[in-house]
Amino acid sequence: MRYGTLAGIDKPLSRLVQGTVMLSTKTLDWSMALLDAVFEQGCRTFDTAHQYGNGECERVLGRWLRERGVRDQVVVLGKGAHHTIDRKRVTPFDITADLHDSLARLQVDTIDLYLLHRDDPAVPVGPIVETLNEHRRAGRIGVFGGSNWTHERIREANEYARTRGLTPFAVSSPNFSLAEQIHPPWRDCISISGPQGQAARAWYAAQAMPLFTWSSLAGGFWSGRITRENREALTGESDQLCLYAYGSDDNFTRLDRARQLAAQKGLSLPQVALAYVLNQPLDIFALVGCMSGDEFRVNREACMVELTEVEMAWLDLR
Repeated sequence: MRYGTLAGIDKPLSRLVQGTVMLSTKTLDWSMALLDAVFEQGCRTFDTAHQYGNGECERVLGRWLRERGVRDQVVVLGKGAHHTIDRKRVTPFDITADLHDSLARLQVDTIDLYLLHRDDPAVPVGPIVETLNEHRRAGRIGVFGGSNWTHERIREANEYARTRGLTPFAVSSPNFSLAEQIHPPWRDCISISGPQGQAARAWYAAQAMPLFTWSSLAGGFWSGRITRENREALTGESDQLCLYAYGSDDNFTRLDRARQLAAQKGLSLPQVALAYVLNQPLDIFALVGCMSGDEFRVNREACMVELTEVEMAWLDLR
């Protein structure tokens, strides 16, 4: 496993961040065993959210942290203020309410790294920054940032913080993968992949801002199950969503090239796609949703793969 650091957190962060959306008290034994398996392989950072499983995912993660006695070794990445079908929820009230729910479910006093799960550009950044600083001063959160925030909005928030002597956003969590996103898979998602994300990537590089990138495998596009030949025949909901978000001709060309490079290097297709993300000239931590210890092992091996600049450019059609 490879690790990084984040100012304000006194524990190493694994470059692979295991998601928790699959956890449930209805499958408690399996869920606990999965967390054990990835922890044993060096994972020390776990991603969860107020929205996931109506609180089930946070409850299981909290129970695992307490029963295994590993809280002091684990970095918890929590998220809140996700929109609902009824309204947008990036408000001081909703941030505060979600945070208190999450602390109770996780059975912790502090969430190490706290992200706002969505943004609402119609809301001024000032009250948001003030609220996050209030919770940081109270010790409820450590480092904070935005998930699915544009770099322009983060820059605006940080300028507000700078002029008032407040703590700024320290991290961002956009989508990023070798596959360029042609449509957001879910409402209000932000991607920095492909040519359209070049300006955002340049800004993050200039700021040296850590990125916790989601959907590195593009919702299954890099699993290998979707091809040019079978895409018209796929009717499953997850496959249809994947094709809606990533099923462009350019992405299928990238897929062809990734297969070729995988064969040359003796790697799997997902390993090449994940290695592409982790070899970027950016401070990236990749969020993954492994369903078994074996899946995590394959991704961990991809952490050690080095790609040249020429290979990276060829994969991305540059």
